[in-house]
Amino acid sequence: MLKTSLLLVATVAGVKLMSADAVGDYTKDIETWRAERVARLEAPAGWLSLIGLHWLKDGANTIGSGKDNAIVLAKGPAKLGVATLKDGKVSIVLDPAAGATIDGRRKTSASLLDDSHPKPTTVAFGTVSFYAIRRGERVGLRVKDTEAATRTGFLGIDYFPIDPSWRVTAKWVPFEPVHKLEIPNVLGDIDEMPVPGKAVFERDGKTFELLPVLEEPGADSLFFILADRTSGKQTYGAARFLYTDMPKDGKLVIDFNKAYNPPCAFTPFATCPLAPPENRLDLAITAGEKKYRGHH
Repeated sequence: MLKTSLLLVATVAGVKLMSADAVGDYTKDIETWRAERVARLEAPAGWLSLIGLHWLKDGANTIGSGKDNAIVLAKGPAKLGVATLKDGKVSIVLDPAAGATIDGRRKTSASLLDDSHPKPTTVAFGTVSFYAIRRGERVGLRVKDTEAATRTGFLGIDYFPIDPSWRVTAKWVPFEPVHKLEIPNVLGDIDEMPVPGKAVFERDGKTFELLPVLEEPGADSLFFILADRTSGKQTYGAARFLYTDMPKDGKLVIDFNKAYNPPCAFTPFATCPLAPPENRLDLAITAGEKKYRGHH
């Protein structure tokens, strides 16, 4: 029988022992990661602050909280201005009386850089702000409010107990050339994303595979969009997300204790990817974040 000072940790090669001190350090690391994750969610411009997502039509789109606008804001001046979508690009002209700013400056007109740029152009008024987002052929306005009910009434995150055995070392099988994977999203669109290889790991005597994607050229981490037998029951149904470092020496460390809910678990105004069929595992991953109690 193992001494209580040791814990079994699953790896692709078999089993290794983790000392009680190592378990304690690992637990603290996960608790710190969780606290930082919650802080990002609760930040003034975090995912919890979303209050709207409005798709633009070609041509002029009047904006404001007044019901006669083409885009009716949940909060703000009755007449904010007009956003014009032409040839896939957005420009805006603001009503001077609205008192809004563009990138922190008192301007009444500008071309809006969307979220494909490092710093999209932001229009702000009071506690509310918005910027343009691009999803396939669609261009929309993502609206945030620092006083959003989803932010001020956040219920916190529920988790499975921290379990070091869910920190697995997988075998890394590179793809040469890089493969492509179709990733659906909640809008019904399909994005084709690069897959540099696959992670192969063992659990409960069975072998499983996961395909990570690269979010951008030159990315220094791998992004997993996955579902499992807990999805739609104990965990969010569409998917959970997970990042890892890049593989090293033919191995990849996947820590399922860091599996987390996509923004769509907290707000209906996000445009999240869904787990592709290749990443829907016949395995109950009882680690990481559970379904959000305040799910919209």
